[in-house]
Amino acid sequence: MEKLQDESVIVGEEEGIQYLLLTDSNLRKMTGTEEPAETVEAEIVTPTPTPEGNGRKIAIDAGHQANGNREQEPIGPGASQTKAKVASGTTGRTTGVTEYQLNLDVALKLRDELEARGYEVYMIRETNDVDISNAERAQLAAESGSDILVRIHANGSDNTSVAGALTMAPSTANPYLSQEMIAECQKLSQCIITAFCASTGANNQGVYQTDEMSGLNWCSIPATIVEMGYMTNQEEDTRMQTADYQQQMVTGIADGIDQYFAS
Repeated sequence: MEKLQDESVIVGEEEGIQYLLLTDSNLRKMTGTEEPAETVEAEIVTPTPTPEGNGRKIAIDAGHQANGNREQEPIGPGASQTKAKVASGTTGRTTGVTEYQLNLDVALKLRDELEARGYEVYMIRETNDVDISNAERAQLAAESGSDILVRIHANGSDNTSVAGALTMAPSTANPYLSQEMIAECQKLSQCIITAFCASTGANNQGVYQTDEMSGLNWCSIPATIVEMGYMTNQEEDTRMQTADYQQQMVTGIADGIDQYFAS
């Protein structure tokens, strides 16, 4: 056999064994084939690694649904006060896009972002054609074994000049949740709104404390409502429909979740 040129390239070594990639000229000498008129260099492609799980599970609720349900349910365990089970949400004053659709679009992108960061994700809904009450959404999140629940919403106001983002959490006077759970909800809400506004540049309206939200009062895991922006504001409504800004929102929410678990 004709002596091979020393043109082999070491492409890896494991447990003392070297893995070689022979050049075209050496392969032709071994097989007796003629040199082609043109050669194409082999490309070594490194596969994208699968993200390693971090042991955390996140429940995401895309707020509202295509058709509201005006049947009543208690606003919290044992409450005499009731409210509609679920609404269909607001609508973009400029874009005409429904809130339930915007919420779902962002929620699905958030799912992908979190999975890429190693989180396991449980989606309360992945379609608009559902009928799940706010209390049921909180219960489903807990039953899924998730560590936290992030509820995705958009805001509206009679004042069309109002713009900005906020999160919602129960107050320390909440009669349905323990003080420990309230503190965790407030911590989660603060982490997310801080990171969200840092990522998007949105006006930071802070953490709004309320005890009127069924989706928070029925939670047995830390939860927050993220109000991404005002669909009644022309600039914010338009901005929230762009792919770039949706990714900024998703990045901010995911960063806030990272910070919550890191703190």
